[in-house]
Amino acid sequence: MAIVSHMNELFGTLPNGTPVHRWTLQRAGVRVRILSYGGIVQDVEVPDRDGRTGNVVLGFSGLDGYLRHPEPFLGALIGRYANRIGGARFPLDGFTYALEPNNGPNSLHGGERGFDKRVWDVSPVEHGLRLSLVAAHGEEGFPGRLEVSVTYTLDERGALGIAYEAVTDAPTHVNLTNHSYWN
Repeated sequence: MAIVSHMNELFGTLPNGTPVHRWTLQRAGVRVRILSYGGIVQDVEVPDRDGRTGNVVLGFSGLDGYLRHPEPFLGALIGRYANRIGGARFPLDGFTYALEPNNGPNSLHGGERGFDKRVWDVSPVEHGLRLSLVAAHGEEGFPGRLEVSVTYTLDERGALGIAYEAVTDAPTHVNLTNHSYWN
C-alpha cells in the first residue's frame, strides 16, 4: 500500500510579513495542494478514466488572488460558524451575544476574521495533514476559547477525507465546513 507523500513550500507572504506555505499530498495518482492560509484546498488533481490528470477544484494560482478576492471563500476552511447568523447576534444560556457584522447586518462565515483568513499551524500525520488553530474567547464576539483541528487525508484509493474537531471551554456556537467549489 502506497503511503502519502508530503511536500511543503513557501507560497507567499501576507502583507504583515507572515509566511504562507503550500503543502502537497500525493497518493494513488491524486495530488492535493493545501495552503496554511485559510486551510485552503487550492487544487485537487485526479486522473480521468483515460488516465489524463486534471484539476477538479476551483482556486487561485497565487496568494494574491485569495487576498484580493476573499469571497467566494474558494477552498477555505469556514468557521467559527459556517453560514449567516441573522442580525449578527444569538442567544445562548440566557445571554445574547453580539457578533461583528460583515454581511450587511449579519455575521457570515465567522466574521471579518473568520478561519478562512487565518494562518493555520500545519503538521504531517499518517495519510495526510493536520491543521490547527485557537480562537480566543470573545474573538468576533463568540464566547469560549475554541481549539480547532482539521485533518485532510488521502486514502489508499486517493479519496480526500476531511475530519473536524473542536473543543471549547464554554458553551458556544460552532459549525465548521470546507468551502471548495468542485469542477
